[in-house]
Amino acid sequence: MAFEIRDFSKDVLERSSAIPVVVDFWAEWCAPCRVLGPILEKLAQNAGGRWILVKVDTDKHQDIAARFGIRSIPSVKLFIDGVVVNEFNGALPESAVLHWLERTLPDPHKKEIERADLLLKAGKRLEGQNVLQKVLQHDPANHHARVLLAGTYLESAPDRARELVDGIEEDSPHFQMADAIRTFSGLTKRLEHPEELPDQPAKSVYMEALQALAKGKYEVSLERFIEVIRQDRYYDDDAARRACIAMFKVLGEESEITRSFRRSFSSALYA
Repeated sequence: MAFEIRDFSKDVLERSSAIPVVVDFWAEWCAPCRVLGPILEKLAQNAGGRWILVKVDTDKHQDIAARFGIRSIPSVKLFIDGVVVNEFNGALPESAVLHWLERTLPDPHKKEIERADLLLKAGKRLEGQNVLQKVLQHDPANHHARVLLAGTYLESAPDRARELVDGIEEDSPHFQMADAIRTFSGLTKRLEHPEELPDQPAKSVYMEALQALAKGKYEVSLERFIEVIRQDRYYDDDAARRACIAMFKVLGEESEITRSFRRSFSSALYA
């Protein structure tokens, strides 16, 4: 949905209490505005009511432009509850605008995802998976749901876990967890071809660490990986260090296992 501003207070400030409002400050003479405008209008039309687009011609509404400090156009601001929560300037490509929206818009499935997270933490894996799969049926690109669901497949189907986090990159707030999951699945696949591993003294301990990781025996795995770091810091392209960091991320900083092994991990790195 997109329309030209009529009453800023009603169309933007009040309306943004019910639905996020993207405001496009533009002008007819502005060439970059004519590039960005159709992109925003297309995305708004395909947004399924998740947000609306309001256009403000800065020549016709100089008072509004001055109020929000518009010095160059196009300038785009996202309002939620009457407040600007994010903005950008210039004509971005469609992919960049999409990433900006995903980083900024509130998650419409927040409650379901929180419920799934609680179910998973309570050990109710199948129930949690069902909730997340339903979220992804409605919103396949939901990074939070994809990361949580991927975490449930780390031991049973690492390839499936990796597929779920494909495409989640540094511009996503869930990148670090996605990257940890990619590290996990890549390491467990090393077990498929042990002959490709460097034939060095640390190999046997490294194999034990990988086997424990694949079975979800994180304490044993961390213990063995830390031993590898002490024996041969850069064995298999520094994989032991990367594995420990990935496990700490997946388990969480409040996990007893993370807290138990953090000190010995740091000690091994800087010994």
